[in-house]
Amino acid sequence: MGNNTAVAEKFTSPQLALMPDDGKRYEIVDGELYVSRQPSYEHQYTCSLLTHFLVEWNLKSEIGAVFTAPGLIFGEYDDVAPDVVWMSRDRLSDAADEAGHLTVAPELVIEVLSPGKANQERDRKVKLNLYSRRGVDEYWIVSWIQRFVEVYRREDAALKLVATLHDTDNLTSLLLPGFSCPVSKLFFQESLT
Repeated sequence: MGNNTAVAEKFTSPQLALMPDDGKRYEIVDGELYVSRQPSYEHQYTCSLLTHFLVEWNLKSEIGAVFTAPGLIFGEYDDVAPDVVWMSRDRLSDAADEAGHLTVAPELVIEVLSPGKANQERDRKVKLNLYSRRGVDEYWIVSWIQRFVEVYRREDAALKLVATLHDTDNLTSLLLPGFSCPVSKLFFQESLT
């Protein structure tokens, strides 16, 4: 008897490069294609503020670099674009391919959640697993909708949740000496009164 199970085609990084430039974000993890729509202004606002606070700290410390939505190519079947990353100068020295995509895990990866179950499962499960396997030291999942930051740190060769921070908390990191940011400052305010 033959096996009737269909084998799904695995997407590769070269195939991803051929995707249309249509404003959607195309990523692959373990050869599975993930497509997401253009993020909302609240999402981008939070990404911008995270970048602002990290760049402000980084300009003083001068120990690394901050990138927004960089191409992060771990291999033929793992090609993603996290919202924000920070990488030390030491790690960055041999981290890019000829096209300028990062091929080495940054120390810090940040994903800002988009609405929808599929989007949230991708960041909370699929990408958490990918970043854990590939050597990311710290992973922040940020929700502008529910106003929290989950901090995952590498423990025993895996990323594990160590804190969930809310508006009254300050975001700090063992990776970023002296970095501190009020969580409440990361989210769009409808009214400033």
